[in-house]
Amino acid sequence: MSKQPKIPYIIRQAAKEDAAQLSEVRLQIDGETEFMDRERGEAFLSKADFVQIIEEDKKQDTNLFLVAEAEGKVIGFARCAGNSLKRTSHKVDFGICVLKAHWGQGIGKSLLQEAIEWSDENNIKKIALQVIETNHQAIKLYKRHGFQVEGRLRFDKWLSDNNYYDTLLMGRIAKLSDNNT
Repeated sequence: MSKQPKIPYIIRQAAKEDAAQLSEVRLQIDGETEFMDRERGEAFLSKADFVQIIEEDKKQDTNLFLVAEAEGKVIGFARCAGNSLKRTSHKVDFGICVLKAHWGQGIGKSLLQEAIEWSDENNIKKIALQVIETNHQAIKLYKRHGFQVEGRLRFDKWLSDNNYYDTLLMGRIAKLSDNNT
């Protein structure tokens, strides 16, 4: 695959006006790679679904929805989703995706860095994620940013080559105060 020329992009919080593009981008990404959990069209999220997610995320201190935008178009996004349960309110689940045409341009790295910065500023102690074992670039990126493999779900994904693959559970723990080390 030839490397695409780098294009200028920005990382910003998602807005309701992004909902239609987010629906299209998610559908496209699901069809471009087997690194995602879904095949194209599975668990489809419509424009209305994305509007609802964006509105709900803005009400939650433990949620963050970021988009990567280039030339006025959404080319990727990332989301941190937490909850208000006392025992798990210190952590968020993280997910990220970038259109394949823009891989290798640092967009995923920028989305991840923004999410980490936000989590540190908002007293989030742990960012958790799942990544298929064959997504070597993502695993390297996560490790460079302080994530560690915490577990493995064996035979977790069945892909088009008729083989099963493991999913790695990874987490990044924020620097804790001395009484929580």
